[in-house]
Amino acid sequence: MSEMTLTGLRVVVEVARRGSFTAAADALGYTQSAISRQVGAMEAAVGSPLFERWARGVRPTTACGALLAHARQVVSHVEAAELEIAGLRDRLAGRLAVGAYPTAAASLVPRAIARVKEEHPALTVRLGEAGSPVVLRRLRAGRVEVGVIAVGDGLPDYDLEGLRTESVAVARGLGVAVADGHPFAGQAEVDVRDLAGQVWVVGTGGEGDPQFGAWPTLSSPVIGHEARTWQTRLGLVAAGLGVSVLPGLAADVVPRGVTWVPVRDDGLAERRRTVVVTGQERSPAAEAFVRALRSGPGGS
Repeated sequence: MSEMTLTGLRVVVEVARRGSFTAAADALGYTQSAISRQVGAMEAAVGSPLFERWARGVRPTTACGALLAHARQVVSHVEAAELEIAGLRDRLAGRLAVGAYPTAAASLVPRAIARVKEEHPALTVRLGEAGSPVVLRRLRAGRVEVGVIAVGDGLPDYDLEGLRTESVAVARGLGVAVADGHPFAGQAEVDVRDLAGQVWVVGTGGEGDPQFGAWPTLSSPVIGHEARTWQTRLGLVAAGLGVSVLPGLAADVVPRGVTWVPVRDDGLAERRRTVVVTGQERSPAAEAFVRALRSGPGGS
């Protein structure tokens, strides 16, 4: 007589979540035939079909629905136990507070958090998004242990005395965000001369926040709109109301309807950098997070 197994329960939960055997196989790292065998074994144990086959995937049967109510709890409890046991082996446990300016908080930092969680599952990383001046105040006040800030042209000369700093390498420099239907959207790269005559959506904000105007080397740019947050700027871009300067750091997290395009401009010097800031003495958790920032393809 067939019996329910933990592997079988995990497979049933994943197939129900994904809606297909193929997607569940990809998510779990199994072959599709292995997924089919596990489902077959569970159906034998239950004594009833668990999924109805449709042209575009599968749907749980009534019996599967009853099983899922318990299977999800079982899988959740086992995963919690695995994390707790991993924490007993892992010296990095507890919480780490990280602060980051908005562009880094949308792209660079989440990838670093994912790397840290993979290596140290018992460590919880809490992310707070704020402008660079606020991040530095929180760092000095002990409210965050790691800060990710922007420095360079157009930004204050921050007081970093007594803090430990290092630049974070990014793979992409400055570019422009355009609507998907814009002529630039289909190009691999835009020459700076082609930016003349574009209508620009520019940023406004509080003191110390990164301010993105029109392209830095353009003379007499046409400003169409100003917006406080980069999400609003990109919303205006998506509506076809202009183009906007955007660091390559955010190229992978632009919203639907927007395309990021690199710009070739030999006259543009690197004006801003992303810097990670900590106290002089880093905890093992902070060191692990900084290492994760270093190891990732920042801005890729």
